[in-house]
Amino acid sequence: MQSEIRPVQRPSVVARRPLAERMLEQALFSSRWLMAPFYVGLAAGLVLLLVEFVHRTINLFSHGFAARGEELTVAILSLIDLSLMGNLLLMVIFAGYENFISRLDLERHDDRPQWMGHVGFGDLKLKLMTSIVAISAIQVLEGFMHIGRLSDRELAWSVGLHLAFILSAVMLALMDRLSSHVPKQPVMPSMPQTLRGDTGAFYK
Repeated sequence: MQSEIRPVQRPSVVARRPLAERMLEQALFSSRWLMAPFYVGLAAGLVLLLVEFVHRTINLFSHGFAARGEELTVAILSLIDLSLMGNLLLMVIFAGYENFISRLDLERHDDRPQWMGHVGFGDLKLKLMTSIVAISAIQVLEGFMHIGRLSDRELAWSVGLHLAFILSAVMLALMDRLSSHVPKQPVMPSMPQTLRGDTGAFYK
């Protein structure tokens, strides 16, 4: 009767990292909270936008009945411009906080927007450029409403900047689409897996 041959098992060796390395990594990871004051400042800017929006709304209703059609259109466009800027600030605050600092524990909140938690850094850049293009378009339209007050050079610069924003948004969307089709590289195993002789991790 032949004896059963058992494979030799290698001892499990787990490398313990130095204390200084672990403390440095924890400090670097905790440094993400240094971005929190930036988002608080953006929220304060949202309050200033609200004050300006209320001020323009009061002026619109106080002079709107005596204003001409073009002046009324420009005033309403300025309100739309401020609302788009407010939406842009909210998007940057929420998406930036969740992507770079910490998740917002609002899963069960009834008023939680559907896009929260689903906007990555690439999506944030595209939405940011789309909002900038929309704001720039309103600025160009306001300029054409007051075409008599602007010189040809100012109008040319306004249209040129708007076209530059459009081109930047298209190029950004194209690069994001191309990067999404790039095949992913195989993930290298961590150091404890390598020390244990887990060669199958190289091919996962």
